[in-house]
Amino acid sequence: MVFDFGGVLTTTVTEFIAHWIHTDDIDHDHYRTVMRSWLGRDAAEGNPLHQLEIGALPVAEFERALAARLRTRDGRPVPAAGLVSRMFAAAVPDPAMIDLVDAVRAAGLHVGLLSNSWGESYPEDLLARLCDTVVISGRVGLRKPDPRIYHHLLDRLGLPAQRCVFVDDAPPNVAAAHAVGMHAIHHTSAATTRAALAQFVPHLSEVAP
Repeated sequence: MVFDFGGVLTTTVTEFIAHWIHTDDIDHDHYRTVMRSWLGRDAAEGNPLHQLEIGALPVAEFERALAARLRTRDGRPVPAAGLVSRMFAAAVPDPAMIDLVDAVRAAGLHVGLLSNSWGESYPEDLLARLCDTVVISGRVGLRKPDPRIYHHLLDRLGLPAQRCVFVDDAPPNVAAAHAVGMHAIHHTSAATTRAALAQFVPHLSEVAP
């Protein structure tokens, strides 16, 4: 079983971004416009998000680039220093998902992590306890949904794709996992993911978290 981190093992992206939007008083519509413009760029066009996630753009440079394009609701500039940390401040581990991973481990399965990184702010002690294999985009120079990062993961696992189940909250990443032959689940909540995983792990629903 392989899990994404942000938005899967943590509170949802919608939740933690909403917390940041409120705390920094960000103009939400303008933020969405900026992000859409970046997400629509090809990597060859210098997409800052892609460059950040593969570790080619330092976090501080990304923060300056993003802050320069954002604004608060009353038109003030957004401080660049610490921007990514503020964005992810409410991205805390989801107890229900941590319980689910513990149940998967109790069922005897190998647990992996495949995450697109915005820097290195991972709870390393928690990941060391939960995960046997960890692949983070900024450390390997590849990002989801690039098929190469899934093949890199499979090489690390030493398993064929059809013996792996991948859980992610982003549909393009789920589709990419399917394309390389993995079973893949679109995560929306701990309850629905537990139910979906039960088809691969007999009696998972009976394993105490």
